[in-house]
Amino acid sequence: MAEDEHREAPGPTEIRSQTVRTELLKAAVWLGLALLIGISIVLIQPILLIFAAIVVAAILDGGTRLLGRVLPIGRGWRLLIVCLSLVAFLVWTVMFAGSQIADQAATLQTVVMGQVERIAAWASEHGMGDLQFDTKTITDNIAGTVGRVTAAVGTVLGALTSLVMVVVLGIFIAIEPRLYERGVAWMLPMKSRENFYITTARMGFTLRRLMAGRLLGMVVEGIGTWLACLAVGIPMAALMGLLTGLLAFIPNIGAIVSGVLLVLVGFSAGTDAGLWAIAIYFIVQTVDGYLIVPMVAKQTVDLAPALVLGAQILFGALLGIMGLFLADPIVAMIKVALEREAERNAGAAKAKTTS
Repeated sequence: MAEDEHREAPGPTEIRSQTVRTELLKAAVWLGLALLIGISIVLIQPILLIFAAIVVAAILDGGTRLLGRVLPIGRGWRLLIVCLSLVAFLVWTVMFAGSQIADQAATLQTVVMGQVERIAAWASEHGMGDLQFDTKTITDNIAGTVGRVTAAVGTVLGALTSLVMVVVLGIFIAIEPRLYERGVAWMLPMKSRENFYITTARMGFTLRRLMAGRLLGMVVEGIGTWLACLAVGIPMAALMGLLTGLLAFIPNIGAIVSGVLLVLVGFSAGTDAGLWAIAIYFIVQTVDGYLIVPMVAKQTVDLAPALVLGAQILFGALLGIMGLFLADPIVAMIKVALEREAERNAGAAKAKTTS
């Protein structure tokens, strides 16, 4: 009798209805999903930095694998050689071309603004309105077109800090990529791990090839523009080659920006130099578009130019300069994941029909 008196009884918060329990579980899932989306929006810049580190890791990993074909040594030593080679190239660029590029960069703004003012004057003379341009107006318009840039990358110090963090994190990931892959897979259900490993393997392959093609295009466009500008006497040849090579990392938009700068600088030295600048631009872009891009596309996902441009506009407006730079790899990874999911669905449908 005493045991019955002290037996635990349901309290007022005890949910005894199975329907209520099911609905509360559904509500908790939706609430958790909403919180996850909110956290992702708040932390979008750190997430982009992490993805940028993954891109850097893919570049280092690709170089390490390529070096392994000719140099049968340990992976760690090959990765060290790749990292030291990149550092040596940067040091060489700063030591031998840094002063020249710095001098040319100091005059680039003056040259470009002078050309813009000439265009505005020509437009005014032909009845197209009284156009007034200054450096601040153009800078504000460019910033507005690119989209918002948060405090994480909004200052020079913040940009340098973010760049160092991306490179260091990318090196850590490239040292042992399988370690992090297994760590993420450990958090997934057992039945989902095999598909996860297949998808990530394809993503890694695609990202390595995509970045290899992008680096090849940057080298070809940068060196080609530099040598061609030197040959025909276009001013600031080294700076034009450097900017063209760097902007080649951004498909479509980068080519347009570098082309405009090249033509403006070319015409600042005369009509002949301006015409040569137009010819150089089209020759370099033709080589990249009809030789390098198709060669890379055969080894990776073939992304439609309109799809990439649309993604750049969207990510640039929503995420700023980081979204613009990473739009192409993000779209490629999404496409690989969707193709893998379509492959799984096709396999499941085929197994269902045969059974």
